[in-house]
Amino acid sequence: MFQQVSQTSVPEFLKRRRAETAEHSRTCRLDTESPQGVLHVIGTTLKINLNRSAPPSSKFFSVKCTPSVQCSISPPPQETSHLSPIPLNKNSVLLISMSRASEHEHDCKLSVRYYAEKKELLGNAILHLTAVEISLDVDADRDGVVEKNNPNKGSWKWGPDGHGAILLVNCDSERTYWKEQDSKKNHITKVSDLKDMSPMVLRTRGPAKLPEGYKLTMHISQSDAESVRVFRTRSPEAKNTISNFVYSSPLKDYPLVLNSEVLSQEVPYLGHEAEMKFYVEGLRFPDKDFNGLISINLSLLEPICTGLPETPIFTDTAVFRVAPWIMTPNTLQPVEVFVCSTSDNFKFLKGMINLVNKSGYKLKVCHEYLNRGDRWMQDELEFGYIDSPHQRFPVVLDSPRDGKLQDFPYNELLGPDFGYVTRIAQRKDVSSLDSFGNLEVSPPVTVNGKNYPLGRIIIGVAFPTATQGRNMTKVVQDFLWAQTVQEPIALFSDWLTVGHVDEFMTFVPAPDRKRFRLLLASPDAGYKLFRGLKNDGHGQAKMFDGLKPEEAITVDDILNNKSLQAENNYVQSCIDWNRDVLKKELGLDDEDIIDLPILFQLNGESGLRAEAFFPDMVNMIVLGKNLGIPKPFGPKVNGRCALEAEMCSLMGGLGLSCTFIDDYASYHKLLGEVHCGSNVRREPFDFKWWNLEV
Repeated sequence: MFQQVSQTSVPEFLKRRRAETAEHSRTCRLDTESPQGVLHVIGTTLKINLNRSAPPSSKFFSVKCTPSVQCSISPPPQETSHLSPIPLNKNSVLLISMSRASEHEHDCKLSVRYYAEKKELLGNAILHLTAVEISLDVDADRDGVVEKNNPNKGSWKWGPDGHGAILLVNCDSERTYWKEQDSKKNHITKVSDLKDMSPMVLRTRGPAKLPEGYKLTMHISQSDAESVRVFRTRSPEAKNTISNFVYSSPLKDYPLVLNSEVLSQEVPYLGHEAEMKFYVEGLRFPDKDFNGLISINLSLLEPICTGLPETPIFTDTAVFRVAPWIMTPNTLQPVEVFVCSTSDNFKFLKGMINLVNKSGYKLKVCHEYLNRGDRWMQDELEFGYIDSPHQRFPVVLDSPRDGKLQDFPYNELLGPDFGYVTRIAQRKDVSSLDSFGNLEVSPPVTVNGKNYPLGRIIIGVAFPTATQGRNMTKVVQDFLWAQTVQEPIALFSDWLTVGHVDEFMTFVPAPDRKRFRLLLASPDAGYKLFRGLKNDGHGQAKMFDGLKPEEAITVDDILNNKSLQAENNYVQSCIDWNRDVLKKELGLDDEDIIDLPILFQLNGESGLRAEAFFPDMVNMIVLGKNLGIPKPFGPKVNGRCALEAEMCSLMGGLGLSCTFIDDYASYHKLLGEVHCGSNVRREPFDFKWWNLEV
């Protein structure tokens, strides 16, 4: 049954629909010589320039269509008789949309008749219309469910009212032996791997099959091809497949659709009302050359004629952002502690075992056959995690230092739901500053009204005016900056022989103010403590007393050493420079900072760089309210180490318990301490990174 399209004003519902579909319209041509078949996508608009399609001498036109076809004319013609032909002008445009999907091919019809000056019929153009619903759907509202045709699925917006789907780098391994990262394989070997991927659903409704020659293709750009892969279920039933572990061959129910070598591939149109599920995996993290955004497109192609390429008549786009790698600060709950066992670190190891057991966390000891004598667990790796609404797992960042522990992160940590990432640098560019004792992260802070709910990464570099200083290698710095959510801060650490920020600073939890304190090494605090001892009559109290083979040194000797005093004045100036940077960049007041009494000495062989004079108490491990602190072997007063007493007093006010661990021979003498020799995997933040206001 046909309905006549009148000259009256456009109905309000059509005005609204036209506004909604303005971004999804395509031009269609009429042919008065022969009927045409047209495939229409629900939610879009067909635009026909009536004058361009008209026979010569046409002055008027009329339009008829079946009830499920909505038509309007732009600009709206002047109203005359209800059934009279409409005057044709050069700008007359017919806008066509449909309200429901077709049950059969060509089950709707539209005709346009053209008339001469005296209303004689000059031609009749007929369109046979088939309507289909097509949507490429993702979890654009970030609630863990793939909703239908979210209007914001084609863009990304940060914040709690933001939108856009999230993609994880599939950097774990479903295997525990002969392991390989899942992102390195062009196939799925276990169904469990699918949960690391983002779901994407192709939803269609319409006739049993598309008209002859039409096809659906999924495609990505060349620039995105190195960052993403797409798999699909072979059929609707495949999503219910339960498969056992497969080691020898890929799962046949999940064929690869798109990768770096296949940028476009036809995908099935299933007919009637149907869904086909796809699985999208990220292949690389945001970096200097990759902002983390990926677009996946689905296009409906129309045939022109045999031998000519098809042309796209509709494209739906889904945008993903690759989840960043996120570091965890000392204020988050520990999960597991990692240390090395070596032939000479028994005292250290015993102290760590007692501390971890008392704290109630898991302990992983890397034995010598794995560490090959490399005891610096902190320097080799940094723990973090990746997160999305559908999946979250820890990811270890492997440093480019590549000591004898270099295989530990990959061989011992990588596995199911435990990812791995590294950055490769040229050996000539790698220095001590690339060890991850030089990579820390603050607790959450607010700075001048700007929130950093995931804290800020802290790295050590050369002084800004230095021309020959050491720096963290560029590939690592670029990676850290590209993660966006923990904007880095650069401190001056090249004044130290080893050059790590953990030699002069750390964070501990606190019950008040900003919920943490920044601890800074302070030679000034050290000299103040020693002068107080002298004034109280303890000038002859000895440091290192009974510590073989060290020679004991009195408080008076330390205070009378003018050269040592001058060196510590220099060190204090370096730390004060960093103190000012941290106060500004973290929004700290002096009340948020605690100065720890620690002295340094300069090493001429290292280019007059500084080393801790006695075990560096700031270089500690933080396990909830329990602190593992290098035993300083300070001067004893009434049988108690004055340095330990001061630390206990300072930390006790925060409700923290101090355990002093003897690392003197096995770590301190090798220019490291407790923190350098340990590492902690922690619980992730409750805050979701995509809610960050960027």
